[in-house]
Amino acid sequence: MYSSDYGDMSDCPYPEWNWQRHTVLSKTSFTSFRPPTKKSKNMALEIQNFINSEFVPHHRHLDSFNPGTGEVWAKIPDSGENEVNAAVDAAKQAFLSWSALSPDVRAGYMTRIADLLESRLDEFAEAESRDQGKPVGLATLVDIPRAVLNFKFFASAVQHTLNDSTVQDKFGVFNYTTRKPLGVAGLICPWNLPLYLLSFKIAPCIAAGNTCVCKPSEMTSVSAWMLCKVFNDAGLPAGVVNMVFGYGHTVGQAMVQHPAIPIISFTGGTETGKKIVRATAENFKKLSLELGGKNAAIIFDDADLAQCVPTVVRSSFTNQGEVCLATSRIFVQEGLYPKFLQEYVEATRKLKVGPPTESTTNIGALISKEHLAKVKGYVAIGIQEGGHIECGEESGTDGEIDLPETHKNGYYMRPTIITNLADSSRCMQEEIFGPVTCVVPFKTEDEAIERANGVNYGLCASVYTRDLGTAHRVAHQLDVGTVWTNCWLIRDLNMPFGGTKASGIGRESAKASLDFYTEEKNICIKI
Repeated sequence: MYSSDYGDMSDCPYPEWNWQRHTVLSKTSFTSFRPPTKKSKNMALEIQNFINSEFVPHHRHLDSFNPGTGEVWAKIPDSGENEVNAAVDAAKQAFLSWSALSPDVRAGYMTRIADLLESRLDEFAEAESRDQGKPVGLATLVDIPRAVLNFKFFASAVQHTLNDSTVQDKFGVFNYTTRKPLGVAGLICPWNLPLYLLSFKIAPCIAAGNTCVCKPSEMTSVSAWMLCKVFNDAGLPAGVVNMVFGYGHTVGQAMVQHPAIPIISFTGGTETGKKIVRATAENFKKLSLELGGKNAAIIFDDADLAQCVPTVVRSSFTNQGEVCLATSRIFVQEGLYPKFLQEYVEATRKLKVGPPTESTTNIGALISKEHLAKVKGYVAIGIQEGGHIECGEESGTDGEIDLPETHKNGYYMRPTIITNLADSSRCMQEEIFGPVTCVVPFKTEDEAIERANGVNYGLCASVYTRDLGTAHRVAHQLDVGTVWTNCWLIRDLNMPFGGTKASGIGRESAKASLDFYTEEKNICIKI
């Protein structure tokens, strides 16, 4: 029931991806659903902070670009410590009454939020596509439905939690546990899956009885701003959820250091995660950090190529490869290596790179001009390190991307496959976070496990084999938080999600998330 992620596309006829069936949304479909706002001279959306259920204008703004066109399409508040303080004050005040509500009453608000969001799915999907660069059909099929599910799921989960209890006959006592919310949570979200991940933090946070101050990425703030209107329409009490927009080094830093925020949930880069750990150490804040990944696929000689190739293509290039769980290292057993590489390259070349608004687009635009340069820079590094470009950027065979004039300034690149790289190379060790994968052969099972584990990250991996014994053995030895076998990114929200090593701290799931957002207490009573 709760498997609603990119992995569910595996039942579509290859090479088409399911989101292609969605038609292009109208250019003005989401403009009817806007909070009160002013228009700037260039007609960009002017986003406002959301504090104590009010949209609060700001005097200074940042440009937010549409990755598909390279043009400014929104103005984001350049907020700072004052706005964070105001949001925390509102959240503290709201916590007193919100935490006193029963779980079923809180769940009722969350269900209304989910229903309203679902009724406006197309509007949110178009905004998410414009803001992030992903194909609009992908946002329609995956991102916004998952946000709806997050609210519905935790509205149900919070009403079915169990406390622990024991009886110690020797001492004649009864022990039982209770859980209570912690207060104001600081929720900091990335730009790759904006509403999908923001809702995955807000939903368990407020279900457990906390209030929150949220900081979406300054590059993808529009859907979060639109969600605030949904909160008001659903009647969510003032101050329960607050949004402060701006840079991480101003807004995020103020949140992390605020003495009245005892808990931080962050999804983003590993280096930023390290800064958060250092900044919060003095106050012993509770942390959940979902960080980077350098995820491996291990493909054995007995793998079913008809099933394996399309799945690995999806795991490599969905959302332009801008997914923390994307496959970026592919280890193929040497007997299958030539055949797999041939089919994988052929399938990748069939993917259409184009405007996110077009229904036939498989790969949209990368998030920014700077990120595009970074990803292309890794391809150049791969060549310098002796890599061979099988297809895509710098291949010399795939030509220019055919784009309409309106999208010539967008941030596009072809999906790129690199072979002949050493495991120690930067492209095999560092998170690229774009449509670039490296394919290398291996001989034995033990070798594949050792090499797959040979990075600083440990978020996820996938294994392709028909042998269940092999599947179980390898899964047990991979030092990651999640292992998929013959599939990718099929998620059950009841099951824990998170990474090892530099991929983060903590887990997220029905139980793990509600545990994180509460404090457990043991009560011992003499019978």
